[in-house]
Amino acid sequence: MTVTPDSPQPQQQPQGGTATIERLDTRELTEPGDRDRFSHYVRKEKILESAMTGDPVIALCGKVWTPGRDPKKFPVCPECKEIIDARFGPEDGGE
Repeated sequence: MTVTPDSPQPQQQPQGGTATIERLDTRELTEPGDRDRFSHYVRKEKILESAMTGDPVIALCGKVWTPGRDPKKFPVCPECKEIIDARFGPEDGGE
């Protein structure tokens, strides 16, 4: 290809490369669907409302779903627990 002063300059293609990105967030990385394996914190009245209307609820961690399983069969969502502990302090062992 010959380039003359009157012809447009050829477009340069972006060059590939590598870089290291440091992650400051120390939380465990979760795979898509991991939130489905946990029990989540939601206001009790929202759970009751959802049971009557079928509308989805939003957990403290942001998961949106329609409740329909026994939460006692699953471990508590670490994100929801972290939010609750930050707001009210860690559980004292009582229920």
